[in-house]
Amino acid sequence: MTGAVRPVVRAPDTVLGTPGEPVDPTDPKILQLAEDLVATMQVSPGCVGLAAPQLGVSAQVFAVDVTGHPKARTTHGAFVLCNARVVEASQWQKGREGCMSVPDLTGDVKRANRLVVAGFAPGSTEEMEIVTDAFEARALQHEIDHCAGLIFLDRVAGAHAVYARKVYL
Repeated sequence: MTGAVRPVVRAPDTVLGTPGEPVDPTDPKILQLAEDLVATMQVSPGCVGLAAPQLGVSAQVFAVDVTGHPKARTTHGAFVLCNARVVEASQWQKGREGCMSVPDLTGDVKRANRLVVAGFAPGSTEEMEIVTDAFEARALQHEIDHCAGLIFLDRVAGAHAVYARKVYL
């Protein structure tokens, strides 16, 4: 199975504000969706995570890969999780976030800097845990939010914490 690069949905599309449905991680459609998430993420410059709602699918599936990002301390490489949930969160810190679905803005969001997440890898019925920190923890929380129908703008403290995205030439 090879992933297809799909268009990324942008706010204010209603799918971004709709909580995703839990999925069967062994369903062939979910396996294909996982491949599409990774393929789309890999061709998108600067993208470190992508959730099913961003591809127009209301489902609890997302991909993350913070490998090589300067803010990453711990990295688990490229992976996809289904039905992920936060098990433990601590050491909350404010940090700047952006999103492919909100391409013109960034914002300051308070997130856990230490994180334990449980979920299922596509094709598996055995729950796994990921223990991480720093930038990878932030990316996981950002994608779990997408699966819950939230975008980072729902988490900022107010208009004073939203900024125009800088464009580097």
